Amino acid sequence: MRKIMNADNMELLGSGEWMNGFADDLGEKLAVCEDLCFSLNMLPPSRKDEREALVRKIFGAIGRRFTIHSPFHCDFGSNISVGENFVGNFNLTILDEAKVTIGDNVFIGPNVSLCTVVHSFDAEERNAGIMKALPITIGDNVWIAANVVVLPGVTIGERSVIGAGSVVTKSIPQGVLAVGNPCRPVREI
Repeated sequence: MRKIMNADNMELLGSGEWMNGFADDLGEKLAVCEDLCFSLNMLPPSRKDEREALVRKIFGAIGRRFTIHSPFHCDFGSNISVGENFVGNFNLTILDEAKVTIGDNVFIGPNVSLCTVVHSFDAEERNAGIMKALPITIGDNVWIAANVVVLPGVTIGERSVIGAGSVVTKSIPQGVLAVGNPCRPVREI
């Protein structure tokens, strides 16, 4: 069984190395972020200033202008960096064990999941918490339509559109419409 650990589990988690994701310090950070997301999701949209303050507390970085509809969920929040003019629609989930970098003018539809984490395929290792994480990068001016899943290690090039219901398993070049499961470019935009 893989047993890779060091003093800074957050750094190791985002390194792409296999590790024990059940480490106590990670569990504590997950709980703090879960509480913050819960608080955000309980606030009505009319309490904009309070919602903005919570988003800024959750995210590692976010631009001046953004909209995030509830419910919103993430694991740590500190690994998420978002540019200007961002829209995250209802039920956006970001599993940010590794860095998630989102550019300017990105629109994400409802029920989208950005997943950086990979659990071991071996049941014994998986049950022991063995996992790794790979970053996700979304370029400027991207639109991700409803019900899309973006998997670990994927980059979506600027100006691309990801069609509804797609599962993005590999990186997508810039300036294309990409659809399907697995998602693949079908034409230039």
